[in-house]
Amino acid sequence: MTQTLLKTLTFEEFVEWMPEDKRFELHDGEIIEVAQPTGEHEKVIGVLAKNITVEFVRLDRPYFIPSKVLVKPEGKKSGYFPDVLVLDETNLQNEPLYKKESTVSQSATIPLVIEVVSTNWSVDYALKFDEYSDIGILEYWIVDYLGIGGKEFTGIPKQPTFTVCQLENGQYKRTFLRSGKIQSKVFPELNLTVEQVFQAGAAL
Repeated sequence: MTQTLLKTLTFEEFVEWMPEDKRFELHDGEIIEVAQPTGEHEKVIGVLAKNITVEFVRLDRPYFIPSKVLVKPEGKKSGYFPDVLVLDETNLQNEPLYKKESTVSQSATIPLVIEVVSTNWSVDYALKFDEYSDIGILEYWIVDYLGIGGKEFTGIPKQPTFTVCQLENGQYKRTFLRSGKIQSKVFPELNLTVEQVFQAGAAL
């Protein structure tokens, strides 16, 4: 769940203003307070981060998952904190805002980004879908373990859905999964199923 605050800011003003004790994003100049997530939401993030980390360590890739790095689309007054962000450390030297502001903007730095859907589902399915595509991020996963997104994404009746968005000719092509192995081009041998991810989101 998110809450919009009235004051609008540039990205630079947002970074200067941002407090440490709460999580905020900037959506086209609007400050958005991100509510404290549920325990199930955090379990899903944990399962994803753990399995992806095991895979890139196995492959000996220079990747890591930071705890709090902003993704900023070039030329826009926006900044996002993805639920899971995989970074390629070899390109960080080319990110002008990384050292001082923990901010990345280049597709070469971001092989994979993941959002776990909460009540404000349209942000993940529409706004961030467009923004991450414009940046050129190779792969974007939308993990709707509660099946609360629009019917065009989760079906009729709505079902938990794992959407893999892969960049093709500058645009994302969506693959909707409800079971089976996660189909990733970034990590094609990833040993993780949709069922395992959704099970992590089962009620505690």
